Amino acid sequence: MQIRTRLTLVFTAITGAILLLFAFAVYHTSVNNREREFYALLEKEAITKANVFLNARVDKQTLQDIYHNNRKILNEVEVAIYDTEHKLLYHDAVDIDFVKETPDMLSKLAKEQKLYFYQDKWQVIGLLYPYEGKDYIVTAAAYDEYGYRKLDYLLKAMLVGLVIALLIIYIAGKYFSRRFFRPINAMTERARNISATNLDLRIESSANGDELARLADTFNGMLDRLESSFDAQKHFVSNIAHELRTPLAAIIAELELSTSKDQAIADYKLIIDRALNDAKRLTKLSNSLLDLAKASYDPTEITFKPTRIDEVLIDALQQVQSAEPSYTIGLEFDGEIEDDTSISVQGNAYLLKVAFANLIDNGCKFSNNHKCTVSIGFDKTNVFLTFEDNGIGISAQDIERIFTPFFRGENKTFTDGNGIGLSLTHKIVSLHQGSIQIDSTLQKGTTFYLKLPHL
Repeated sequence: MQIRTRLTLVFTAITGAILLLFAFAVYHTSVNNREREFYALLEKEAITKANVFLNARVDKQTLQDIYHNNRKILNEVEVAIYDTEHKLLYHDAVDIDFVKETPDMLSKLAKEQKLYFYQDKWQVIGLLYPYEGKDYIVTAAAYDEYGYRKLDYLLKAMLVGLVIALLIIYIAGKYFSRRFFRPINAMTERARNISATNLDLRIESSANGDELARLADTFNGMLDRLESSFDAQKHFVSNIAHELRTPLAAIIAELELSTSKDQAIADYKLIIDRALNDAKRLTKLSNSLLDLAKASYDPTEITFKPTRIDEVLIDALQQVQSAEPSYTIGLEFDGEIEDDTSISVQGNAYLLKVAFANLIDNGCKFSNNHKCTVSIGFDKTNVFLTFEDNGIGISAQDIERIFTPFFRGENKTFTDGNGIGLSLTHKIVSLHQGSIQIDSTLQKGTTFYLKLPHL
């Protein structure tokens, strides 16, 4: 069942229930009012006839003739008058005598002075009527045909009105729900036409700022992020293809050259060295791409545990030093370490080592003296790391894009690289809830500042 239909039915049911409760309240009030008003009428009739009989002293036969004549055209009130000794003084119709006044009833009436009760559908009232120092017991009974007929008409009218009202409510609900869901249907149709080939399409959003407008804006924001991700993915794949093609083409060219004709041993060694260097570049690129993929995992899928930053930093230093023995790397501690938690973070040791090794390698690689100095410090909440070199520096324009994958700035001619290291480092630091900043001056050097929350 569609939401539109379900909403219409629920709205109709709720409104119908409210109308039904209202109708019940009206009918119940009408029933009570009819009963109360008819009892009041019976009391007036009883007192009037008692006055006519006792005060005006109209004879019995005349009163009975009036009763019988009126009874032919309307439901006349049947009145009986007794004295306190339960002796019948007057009765409108002894032959009918619908209300049987028993001694127990009369005694109870004399005690309580007024009684209201039903006999079948006839309403009966009994009251104690004082006259000239004596008390008389008067009863009056009648069937409220007119009142019951009005209640019957009222009930039928309310039932018919309720059915008509529910029908009108359902039709109106269906109409307004269709109008309400029209923009949602338009959004659905628009979204159905959006695919990977036309991610530039957007959902139309109204300017009134309602819930549907916010939904459309949220959906458009998601499309913006998806489009950016697709563009980044295309750019990423394009760069990977370019980076892989260059060393592979070089290796193939060198090997084809070596097989094209006989070469001297020295030439073969040179070709092998070149192919080996290209293979190492390819291996380094592959490892960087694998590390970048690991850093792009969902954080919930990466193992984090208490890790000492100084130990990871020393491992990274040794890894870089082992790969490039010509590099000079200095390590400094700002203050004594009294508590292990002050330099320990909740992190992944492998990824942190990759990030530190990238920064150390960059510092040494882009310095003429191949030297990088690393210092470590801490305060009450964070661990601070600085990676400083005296290299060629980075321009202000390049700093803005330095963490973009495969981006290589103006200094790309200084040494080989693939533009993955710093973007990978940035991802790893972000995964560990840290931050990284750069301070660089051309021809003077670059300093990277890392901040990581410790345990």
